[in-house]
Amino acid sequence: MIHYSEEHKLKAVDVAQVFRSSGIKRPVDDLDRIQQMIDQADVLISAWEDDKLIGIARSLTDYCYCCYLSDLAVDKAYQGKGIGKELIHRTQHIIGEQCSLVLISAPDAVSYYPHVGFEQSDRTFIIARKK
Repeated sequence: MIHYSEEHKLKAVDVAQVFRSSGIKRPVDDLDRIQQMIDQADVLISAWEDDKLIGIARSLTDYCYCCYLSDLAVDKAYQGKGIGKELIHRTQHIIGEQCSLVLISAPDAVSYYPHVGFEQSDRTFIIARKK
């Protein structure tokens, strides 16, 4: 049975494995960086099957205007079961109705987000990281 947690202490190695198995491009070989990503998140929701981490939603927010959903990753073996949608729903519940939820989609996931309530925008600009 799948259960969700907002309080689970996550290990970089487990999060890196979910990133790998989901297909999301993240620095999975840099566990120190992954741990910093975990530790600095404002909202972190995880999905579990027994003791196995199978999904994660990691966000940065001010809790009053905007929330950036930086990572939404679900192990490919568990995709299509509503886990990503539930992670998004739980994130929305935490940030409240006064907060917009925004994200930058991976090219392969663009068609997914309208099905879970996101409106596509062509007004996004990025200054890419150098590392």
